[in-house]
Amino acid sequence: MPTLKFEINKIRKDFPTLNQTINGCPLVYLDSAATSQKPQSVIDTITEFYTSQNANVHRGRHTLSEQATYSYEQVRDKTARFFNVLSKEIVWTKGATEAINLVANGLKKRLDESHTIIISPLEHHANIVPWQLVSQQTGAKLVSLPLNNNGTLNIQQCCEFIKETKPALLAITQASNTLGNITDLKPLIVAAKEVNSLVLVDGAQGALHLKPDLRELNCDFYVCSSHKMLGPTGLGVLYGQYEELNTLDIYQSGGEMIDKVYLTHSTYRPAPAKFETGTPNISGVLGFGAALDYLNELDHVQIQQYEQELFSYAAQKLVKVDGITIFSNLSDNIGTLCFNFKDEHPYDLATLLDGYGVAVRSGHHCTQPLMTHLGLNGTLRASFSFYNTYKDVDIFIDSLKKCIALLD
Repeated sequence: MPTLKFEINKIRKDFPTLNQTINGCPLVYLDSAATSQKPQSVIDTITEFYTSQNANVHRGRHTLSEQATYSYEQVRDKTARFFNVLSKEIVWTKGATEAINLVANGLKKRLDESHTIIISPLEHHANIVPWQLVSQQTGAKLVSLPLNNNGTLNIQQCCEFIKETKPALLAITQASNTLGNITDLKPLIVAAKEVNSLVLVDGAQGALHLKPDLRELNCDFYVCSSHKMLGPTGLGVLYGQYEELNTLDIYQSGGEMIDKVYLTHSTYRPAPAKFETGTPNISGVLGFGAALDYLNELDHVQIQQYEQELFSYAAQKLVKVDGITIFSNLSDNIGTLCFNFKDEHPYDLATLLDGYGVAVRSGHHCTQPLMTHLGLNGTLRASFSFYNTYKDVDIFIDSLKKCIALLD
């Protein structure tokens, strides 16, 4: 049981979705890698905006517009402080996927047949397919870091691979969305910088659990999603070291990102504005601001310690269940258990678990190359967050055993 004093009961009350029954059973939500639950403060902030603050941002001279603009830009400042970067280095996108596409599009004109892009077999499809398209459109070679048979990276081997390959770009995940394995990024980034490579880090899974200091990490680009950080869907964050960010080609065009428009040509504003065309997701940004406020009120060290203790407790219980194979690295993980039961289809087990109110993810988790590497068609994934409890784990394991009994 936990050794850390953590006000989990108070935290649970802040998340209304968690306090319900599914199929007559208390909800055990173990799908935070897909999307996190939202505290009431986030929901209230969005409701309040549409109830009494609704106005478009920027250029408006009336009170509502000026208030909305101020609140909107304050969240950019909060986000920059959260990651220890500059406000002008934060770009709002629709999600982490669009943020990666924005960078990929912005780099295309710099790349040709003489260049190489490195990814890894661990990546979410969102950090593979954009680079495949860039490779096809520019002739740049797309290669992958070597991966151990068990889905872990040999960091020394990877560093040597980077130095030998001398890529134009390394695109790498901070933590696997399927396995939960944490990537030891610092030596990889150091190796990339030694050969003048740009580095993009997919932080969709890592941002909440690891809260990276991006200035210290020294990557060129970092992407993450609001909805995986207690915020609303439809909003992503792109961080870029300003010089690199501002030299990217524009991604979309239209209003807001322009400086001057003539009938035959236009000029554009500097970053971040040149990447934020059209009316933005104002309520989403404000909701994300409320999520950051919520996180900032908590002690991140305590959150991380609680999550790790809870994960260890769950792993120790799961490993004792006969017929279960765990694919996650249990020693360096954000809190995700990827597993299968014998040769049973993961969809069947996930469906049975739902009957007991246990929500897990099943399938290839948008990581088909990783599944191929592991020799799998799919898995089950139970992903934990700081609002989960030891009781959640106990119900999950007990329900899993009941489901297995039905299958045997």
